[in-house]
Amino acid sequence: MSNPTGDIAVIGLAVMGQNLILNMNDHGFTVVAYNRTTAKVDEFLANEAKGTHIVGARSIAEMVAQLRRPRRVMLMVKAGAAVDEFIAQILPHLEPGDIVIDGGNSLFNDTDRRVRELEARGLLYIGTGVSGGEEGARFGPSIMPGGSAAAWPHVKPIFQAIAAKVNGGTPCCDWVGGGGSGHYVKMVHNGIEYGDMQLICEAYQIMRDGLGMQAGEIADVFREWNQGDLDSFLVEITGNILGKADDDGSPLVDRILDTAGQKGTGKWTVIDSANLAQPVTLIAEAVFARCVSSMKAERVAAAPLLTGPSPRIDGDRKSIVEDIRRALYASKIVSYAQGYMLMRAASQENGWGLNYGGIALMWRGGCIIRSRFLGKIKEAFDANPDLVNLMLDGYFRGELARCQDGWRRVVAAAALHGLPVPAFATALSFYDSYRCDRLPANLLQAQRDYFGAHTYERVDRPRGQFFHTNWTGSGGRVSSSTYNA
Repeated sequence: MSNPTGDIAVIGLAVMGQNLILNMNDHGFTVVAYNRTTAKVDEFLANEAKGTHIVGARSIAEMVAQLRRPRRVMLMVKAGAAVDEFIAQILPHLEPGDIVIDGGNSLFNDTDRRVRELEARGLLYIGTGVSGGEEGARFGPSIMPGGSAAAWPHVKPIFQAIAAKVNGGTPCCDWVGGGGSGHYVKMVHNGIEYGDMQLICEAYQIMRDGLGMQAGEIADVFREWNQGDLDSFLVEITGNILGKADDDGSPLVDRILDTAGQKGTGKWTVIDSANLAQPVTLIAEAVFARCVSSMKAERVAAAPLLTGPSPRIDGDRKSIVEDIRRALYASKIVSYAQGYMLMRAASQENGWGLNYGGIALMWRGGCIIRSRFLGKIKEAFDANPDLVNLMLDGYFRGELARCQDGWRRVVAAAALHGLPVPAFATALSFYDSYRCDRLPANLLQAQRDYFGAHTYERVDRPRGQFFHTNWTGSGGRVSSSTYNA
């Protein structure tokens, strides 16, 4: 083809791929669509893409031949081996300076590797998080690109055009950093999403089982909450879900089996938080809550055998619901504080230089965790880019203080009435641990030294000096190496 006209190719015509292509077309870009099963290309062109400027390709060679240089090829395929397989098929047709983009939920380590491998061949590679689901992909997602910095000017016009817009037209897309940073930020986004969803579910269960409220009544509460500080996509859709009737008029949510699935990004967040010694406890509890939910048969068998108190909570319903709102908001602050702790540690570990206010802006619109709250996070990091912990920002410190009494009453009431609130409880526990200037870890470290000669530091000596005690009188003089987090 002598005069190729394609601006970008997209491989993968599942719903996310199709909607991104249609979004790009709407913004004036010529997209080449390709799918391994070529019948899907014909079907897409004959239906969803009918009457557009989208062009199809029936082979990798035909797809690449229709692209202007530098060629931009975006993969919207399942994470893992499929990405590497497509890269291997594409490479023989590309030239130095061409760009490969992975828009799936790839593990950031894989993206790190692919950046190195493609740059060694003179090619550029971007791993980009895309959030917002089907509707976001079609009308404006949050896009989090990272990888080969030289590629950014060549994809920036496309990505920022199709991204969600906030604050009078600011796109929810900017360059994140090198290596796998884009996919890392998307991973943490998804982890925070797990936490937000679990917190909402705990609020729902307290109202349902503790206060005896019906789904429609709880829907009204969430709709009211969505008008205030908790204004967010997830709170909005929760009100819609709880208000949805089944065919017979009863609440549909009451007919849905209480077992939750997961695709892995929350688990990846928790694993890497352990690797970096960052206590991302709320996301961990959210992941494990889904695991417990999947043990449905065991829970049903255990219910009549394991005793506990009645879940019904007495008292003024209006004030208790307000306490639940405060517990939800305070716990949400802790969850985001932990997520930002993790990104800060990863940025330092990998030399990414993440822009935390910029990330909050990218999440402000288009993505699943979009909320009014993220605007406050951006303000906090804009005011102090070196902010160590979000809870120490003046605004959030004040909000935690304002919500604290209600938060404590909810966690205490849940414990007294046998209502599981792992996310509410761990958020409060982390808050109390973080503000405690003397934890019982002195005893723990003494235990480690007693049985393993792991040494300890002393409060009356400078940090970095390590000591070992022969606790029993029969131990040796040799100690183990010093400890790390």
